[in-house]
Amino acid sequence: MKRLRRFFIFLLLIGVLGFGIYHFGTKIAAEKIVESYAEELSASPVVNQLEEQINNHPELQQIVKDGAKANEENLPFSTKDEAAKELVSKFSVRELIELGNMAKDGLSQDEKLEMVNQLERKLSDKELLSLKAIAYKELNQ
Repeated sequence: MKRLRRFFIFLLLIGVLGFGIYHFGTKIAAEKIVESYAEELSASPVVNQLEEQINNHPELQQIVKDGAKANEENLPFSTKDEAAKELVSKFSVRELIELGNMAKDGLSQDEKLEMVNQLERKLSDKELLSLKAIAYKELNQ
């Protein structure tokens, strides 16, 4: 009986340890992926192209201008790092990679709107407003 109890305790500990490794390991891996994409995008000309595309598309300009009106004290996050962590928690790693690749290859009008729609589906209104405020600050530096 003692042996059986020890075996179940051992299995329980292995299960808890496995869950912890999976839960925290995936978060750490996702954060590393976001950091590497952020570094790649900031060093590449894609950011300049994206700024030009936003400036040439009135609907996207209006979306970003909404961020200028945001009161940062009421927003869930206000920096790019905090936004990246929030996106990692809301999107799967595969979705983030797809969005990054889509932005890297250049965006058509339909892809821009699809990206905005995807963000609107997954994020709350306050989170979207936070992203708009960050985008506005980045574009107007």
